[in-house]
Amino acid sequence: MDQGPMLGEGFEESQSGQIAVRMNWLRAGVMGANDGIVSTAGLVVGVAGAAVSNGALLASGVAALVAGAMSMGVGEYVSVSSQRDSQAAELATERAQLQADPEGELAQLTGLIQAQGIDADLAREAARQLTERDALTAHARLELGIDPDELVSPWHAAWASLVAFVVGGLVPLLAILLTPRSVAVPVTAVAVVIALAATGSVSAHLGGAGKLRAVARTVGGGLAAMTITYAIGRLVGTQV
Repeated sequence: MDQGPMLGEGFEESQSGQIAVRMNWLRAGVMGANDGIVSTAGLVVGVAGAAVSNGALLASGVAALVAGAMSMGVGEYVSVSSQRDSQAAELATERAQLQADPEGELAQLTGLIQAQGIDADLAREAARQLTERDALTAHARLELGIDPDELVSPWHAAWASLVAFVVGGLVPLLAILLTPRSVAVPVTAVAVVIALAATGSVSAHLGGAGKLRAVARTVGGGLAAMTITYAIGRLVGTQV
């Protein structure tokens, strides 16, 4: 049975690049939401600990939300842009190698296919067909792990991170503003714990890690941040 064309078709229809792109902005979104929850919660709880007015609490919370979201968006854009530039450079190098030594690159591609447990003759035929269709894409996917048509998008990551930060930050901000001051801090802490448990679980699921440990780590870090900032706020508030 001739499996050469089948290999080419399966390779051509590979969804790995699209999955990588989705994972890129999902990861940015989860991290942005987590940072929004923790940083905003730490700030508003600390300010609440200083016993300031609701107006001051609102102003500080909104300022933290906007500044944090912009910082996350810009940071993610710069980071992913660097990754995209690196991918583009690797593709340029591979393109030059294909032009300089096509036979050597064909032999290399054959070896990559054969290393996956494919018979030598079949691997050579598959490499030949893939090279005829699109040599650069074949080498990029099998050698570099890159899909030239699905490079990571800095804009997707930046917007996902920025929007997620705002959504996450609204949890502690609304919780502390919409509840009586006498119970605002504990209510905010409960809301933050629930939100962090959700982001920790999603993060572990995306990474294929254990959810219990990830949730415990995420919630523990958030509680520690709120406790420290609240204590500092109380200390500073009594000195003013």
